[in-house]
Formats: sequence, structure tokens, C-alpha cells
Amino acid sequence: MLEGKVAIVTGGSRGIGRAISLRLAAMGALVYVNYVSRPDAADETRKLIEASGGKAAIIQFDVADGEQVQGAFKKILEDAGSIDILINNAGITRDGLMARMKDSDWDDVLTTNLKGAFLCAKAALKPMMKKKWGRIVNISSVVGFSGNAGQINYASAKAGLSGFTKSMAREVASRNITVNGVAPGYIVTEMTDAMSEDAQAKIKSEIPMASLGTPEDVAGAVAYLVSEDGRYVTGQTLHVNGGMYM
Repeated sequence: MLEGKVAIVTGGSRGIGRAISLRLAAMGALVYVNYVSRPDAADETRKLIEASGGKAAIIQFDVADGEQVQGAFKKILEDAGSIDILINNAGITRDGLMARMKDSDWDDVLTTNLKGAFLCAKAALKPMMKKKWGRIVNISSVVGFSGNAGQINYASAKAGLSGFTKSMAREVASRNITVNGVAPGYIVTEMTDAMSEDAQAKIKSEIPMASLGTPEDVAGAVAYLVSEDGRYVTGQTLHVNGGMYM
């Protein structure tokens, strides 16, 4: 389905990023798994892909650093010959109530989660436009639409991705490039695994489907958007949240 395509998954070494990397590789794409500080996790993702018969490589760069992004995308183009799919998944949190939030906590989250998507999409755009084919998916969050106390920086960045997605989609649609978002709700991760049963029960009580999602649920939405089935969908955000935000 994606044979011959080259995909980049930022923050692809763990959790949702790993699930997306595995799914795209299973569809036939050569997947570049991006990481910043966990080469062991990225290499584990690569090994999982290769063990399943897929093709993968790992590449280190910080999405918030324009020079690193340009250098990494240039290397991928030189090695693989094209960049067809970009999944902007990398993100960080610096939670805290606004009244006590440091300016640096705001800046760090906005730079990585929003500017990082801009830098990567901009770097991918030229080869996609030249080829007249491309798929960009920005991983947002339910809190970008519902808001969340203690995450004003994170929610603002994720809400910004919605406007970014819609605007970019309009700019590149004529070149057969689609730009969409996927907004996960509460997903099973290392963080939720560490929660108490009471805390998990409280979260589930707020979800109409009464359960947490899985990274594979998010990967499935991404798979649809980058496949031929999703070719006529652009500028949209798919909400994968069990009905939490409608």
C-alpha cells in the first residue's frame, strides 16, 4: 500500500510514535524513526520493524532546531531519494498552573510542539511539491480542543496545530499533498500505567466508551490518512478519544 514511499516519524521511538512507525512499515514504507535522547528506544523500534519484515532506519535530530532539521532531511533525501510522508509526533510537556508557570516552560513547549511541526513540514515540502505527492499528519491532542487546567502551554500548542493544519492544507492541496491532524484522547502509555487504579477510573468515567485508547488506535487513524483511502481528506483533524470530545 505504501511500497516505495519514505516516511519520517518524529518522536518515533516510543509510545504512539512507535506504533505509527510499526504501522507505516507494515504498509510497506521505509520508515525513518526520529529520536533526540533515547537511541536505545529508537533502535528497539527499528529492530521490531525489521523483525516483522519491514524497513527502517533511525535518525537523531531535535525538531526545535532548524539547522538540525535541515541537516537530517537533507541526509534522508540523499540516502533514500525522497520524502513522501511526514508524521509530526514529537512533543514535550512542562505542566503547571499558569500563575506559577515559568516563561521558559511556555517557550519550550510551544517551540517543540508547534514550531517543530512547522520546521519539519517546511523541510519536507520541497521534495513533496517536486514529486506532486505527499502526506503530512500532525499529532494533536484532545486538550487542544477541550483545554486542560495545568497544561495551558501544551493545550495552546496543540490548538495551534489545528490552525497550522488547515492553513497548510489550503496552500498545498493543488500539489496533491494532504495535511491532516489526529487528536488522541487518553491513550495507554508509560504515564497512564503509573497511575493508581482510582486515577484511571476517574479518567475512564469521563470517556463515553469507558476505556483508554491504545497507541495502535492512533496509528490506525494515521494509516487511513496517509493511504489512498484518505486521498480526498485534507485540512481535517480526526479525534481518537472514545467520544470524550465531539
